Amino acid sequence: MRNDVLFLTLNIFSATGGIEKVCRVAGKALYEYGIEKNKSLQIYSMHDGKNAADENKYFPAEIYRPYESNKLNFVKDAMHKGCKSKVVIISHINLLSIGWSIKKLCPSTKLLLFAHGIEVWSPLSEVKKKMLASCDGIIAVSNFTKQKMQEIFGLNEKKITVLNNCLDPYLPLAEGNEKKELLLKTYGFCNQNKIIFTLARLSVKDRYKGYDKVLEAISLIKEKMPEIRYLLAGKYDPEEKKHIEKLAHRLHLGGHIVMPGFINDEHLPSHYALADLYLMPSTKEGFGIVFIEAMHYGLPVIGGNKDGTSDALCNGELGIMVDPENTNELATAMEKVFQNKKGFMADKKLLMEKFGYDNYKLKLNVLLDIATNARMN
Repeated sequence: MRNDVLFLTLNIFSATGGIEKVCRVAGKALYEYGIEKNKSLQIYSMHDGKNAADENKYFPAEIYRPYESNKLNFVKDAMHKGCKSKVVIISHINLLSIGWSIKKLCPSTKLLLFAHGIEVWSPLSEVKKKMLASCDGIIAVSNFTKQKMQEIFGLNEKKITVLNNCLDPYLPLAEGNEKKELLLKTYGFCNQNKIIFTLARLSVKDRYKGYDKVLEAISLIKEKMPEIRYLLAGKYDPEEKKHIEKLAHRLHLGGHIVMPGFINDEHLPSHYALADLYLMPSTKEGFGIVFIEAMHYGLPVIGGNKDGTSDALCNGELGIMVDPENTNELATAMEKVFQNKKGFMADKKLLMEKFGYDNYKLKLNVLLDIATNARMN
């Protein structure tokens, strides 16, 4: 029996990164597309555990299969099902060889690749370049990623479609003042503090997020604004935590920074409510879902102007964009926000027009209609 759409992923529920968030929302949109258009859908996840999807809100268990890191079974089943599918969508370039193999065995199958960011910004081997060229379409999460792929791989512009990430329709609701007061006490903050929030994985390879630049920028204005505090959250490597603590000590910011570690999604709304500003001056962000989440919860945001952050901030319409490596620009932008927080909060109507789930699903539906009914360019 021929299948319409097969969605191949590395993780959906057993990891918490941005790509996993994309896969969850894309899975929901694909499932709803199947219901509306009477199309069959299967979702295979290589690394998800047996019970990872239990009670999930995004799609029913009967269309989903986790492989518990059994790569051999995943590849075997993906190949078998892929050759019987009209469209195969791969969530990451690390699955490209499987998609290419399906395409070689069944040339009529349309192959689509999600391109997120840094994983597709570097040159590939000649073999992988040929595999990439075999894709019928590439779904880039930002204009920056599209431009980088065109520059590096010489791909036809028509082959790459930009589909910005969107807000998860199941984001937790904002929590009340009681939770905020509890967090103030937990972190040693007070109501007079001006709190900057960054949420990122903290490791040597993730320093491009720019949290060290935030510390340097704070050091420039801490005399004028001694009430500034920096809430730097996210799972951290022990060595990176030491690096950040040494930097804070050298800049005389020991009492200005708190690193609480990993925060569950359900507790993020209260942390956004605690803060006055979301700041992440990244230089290698594919898009930056955390920016649109921060805006959703009412925070003004500051981001860099050298990567996919530009899409998330709508080229400055929704937030302040700065040179992420210029600490003076960062400090000046921070001061502006603290002087007029409400004046820099995002327009909620524009935010939803650009990054609401319904708009995302509509655009993805168009791509799927093209892939299932006609040959892509």
